[in-house]
Amino acid sequence: MGRTRDNAVTKTDQTESALLSKAELRQRLQQVGEAMYHHKHPFHLQMHAGQLTRGQMQAWVLNRYYYQSRIPIKDAIILSKSEDVALRRAWRKRIIDHDGDTGAGGIEKWLQLAEAAGLDRDYVISTNAILPGVRYAVDAYIDLVTNSSLLEAVSSSLTELFAGQLIALRMDALAKHYPWLQNGLAYFQGRLTQAPEDAAFAFDYAAEHATTPHLQSLVVRSLERKCALLWAQLDALQYCYVEPGSLPPQPNVFRPELS
Repeated sequence: MGRTRDNAVTKTDQTESALLSKAELRQRLQQVGEAMYHHKHPFHLQMHAGQLTRGQMQAWVLNRYYYQSRIPIKDAIILSKSEDVALRRAWRKRIIDHDGDTGAGGIEKWLQLAEAAGLDRDYVISTNAILPGVRYAVDAYIDLVTNSSLLEAVSSSLTELFAGQLIALRMDALAKHYPWLQNGLAYFQGRLTQAPEDAAFAFDYAAEHATTPHLQSLVVRSLERKCALLWAQLDALQYCYVEPGSLPPQPNVFRPELS
């Protein structure tokens, strides 16, 4: 046991022993994304291969809405942590992107996807039918942002460094394998440009303000924690709707129609 602790301490010391350059920090984050981002989750792999049923796709759209609806809330919490006018000015764009301003925002576009999937708008908005595991994971993300430093909260959004490529792949896969969703893909079109812009700003902020090896390690760990929470949402969907297909006993949980 003592040797395990000693090894852990040594590894931590080595991780935090030298300040990484901006390029090295970006490479370290890229390594996290390659290992932990949810593009490799079995649920996503099956989705992109066209192997999910209409009901399974409906379950994904329905449950993912809860995450989408919490994004501007998360961003408002980050704004409340900052005394930096420039950061607040740049970050509030994220809230407008999702809530909308003069046009439809990301949340409205996701509801359009839900309607294209055959789900009732009010039913989705209520979030009464989502899986407990999905709710738990999303709420944990809000807790992470609420209870962490500004640097950590900003760094948790760095999953967007990897989102652009996944979004492009998803758009092609959905159009090819699930043509009945064709009228609901506007959300992904918008994120093709929004996600890279947001990621670039967040990374520059993290790189500038992580001025010690310890702070850089916090940036990396925040990204790891966010990746884990995204993965957990898909774990719940995989277990309940794909394999073994074991739904929880809550009476309101979404149950696809038998096809």
